[in-house]
Amino acid sequence: MKIIPQELVKQFDERLNAKGISPKHHLFYRKWLRYYLDFCDKYKNDPRNPDSLPDFINKLREKNQPEPIQKQSYHSILVYFELYDIRPGWLEHQPAIPSVQERTASYASDNKNFYEAWKPVYEKLGNEINVRHYSPKTYKAYSNWVRKFQKYLKNKQPEVLTVEDVKLFLTYLAVEQKVSASSQNQAFNALLFFFRHILGKEFGKIEGVVRAKRKPYIPVVLSRSEIDLIIGKLRYPYNLVVKLLYGCGLRLGECMSIRINNFNIDAGVLTIHDGKGKKDRTVPLPVTIMPEIDRQIEVVRKIHLQDLQEGTAGVFMFESIEKKYKNAGQEFHWQWFFPAKELTWVPEAGEYRRAYLHDRHVQRAIKFAVRRAQLTKRATAHTLRHSFASHLLQANYDIRTIQELLGHSDVRTTMIYTHTVKSRTIKEIKSPLDL
Repeated sequence: MKIIPQELVKQFDERLNAKGISPKHHLFYRKWLRYYLDFCDKYKNDPRNPDSLPDFINKLREKNQPEPIQKQSYHSILVYFELYDIRPGWLEHQPAIPSVQERTASYASDNKNFYEAWKPVYEKLGNEINVRHYSPKTYKAYSNWVRKFQKYLKNKQPEVLTVEDVKLFLTYLAVEQKVSASSQNQAFNALLFFFRHILGKEFGKIEGVVRAKRKPYIPVVLSRSEIDLIIGKLRYPYNLVVKLLYGCGLRLGECMSIRINNFNIDAGVLTIHDGKGKKDRTVPLPVTIMPEIDRQIEVVRKIHLQDLQEGTAGVFMFESIEKKYKNAGQEFHWQWFFPAKELTWVPEAGEYRRAYLHDRHVQRAIKFAVRRAQLTKRATAHTLRHSFASHLLQANYDIRTIQELLGHSDVRTTMIYTHTVKSRTIKEIKSPLDL
């Protein structure tokens, strides 16, 4: 991150004071100026050229920054430009900078045109995804690709978009951006959905697109001793999270959204509802952690009773269940197995609800544990799922059983784990050094 020179900070603050901006907001304005300078340095833009500002604001949009944040950052850069306007000596050998009033009018006009044409597009995109009960992550990914597509076409009106625009964009991603094959395929699927369900147009046959090369991928797998080492470096509740991720082969999102009613303690079975692709499946619970699961259920019971005493609305629920059973979120069996530490305020309903433990907290805890364990492998939460499958395969479980436990639709997806275990043949292949 670029550091703003102290002289510039001083002049910038003086200008903010002159414009009547409260000192308590100066920190935020300086932050956006620093981000802007860093952005210009990264993408080789001239920070003194106002043409860099729209690109910076578009970058904030891609990162889903709220509109008030975009406006504040935009205003802070305008103040930065004003410094140059009142100090013309700084502009030697630099392109002439239009007045702030001209830049404001021009940019406001562009923004108005953008929102007029594209705002209904994103609203319809959200509606179409909700109707199909796709996950919020799908909406985030699809809307990001549509925004990048819109930026690439320089705010071209949605109704005049063609399949040729898609071809050029996908080729641009592969050739200039050098994205991975999976990212290019995700962009293709997002634009296919966008054209078919938002614009009401069919793709037809797309040819002549430069495809990103798909590299053979072999997942990272940890040994059992390495997993035990990571667990030993974790504190509650993250150690239990890791035990479930590895012991049941769960995705991180599946693990975090477990509710009390997902457990069948007597049968030793965990049911995963609405996994990837909205599929349900059951997995056996590790016998060794059953006492820890029982203790966690008692912890959840205490939190639940405290929430009821404080008059909260309970946990967040599915919309369909919420409408049918109004007080379902206050029933114990619907409580999250890994509840968040703090309640969440819902301004629309004027009430507090409890969410589940955030994915990022778990990812951060695992990252620090891996670092403290000094492992030589790059391990994440998903690495534990890879290790689950590989260790079962190593223990001679058949590939179809592993496919069912992982919730894969196609056995070819599961076959990737055959590359993570050592082959066993009648005459095992040896290295020439061992002959």
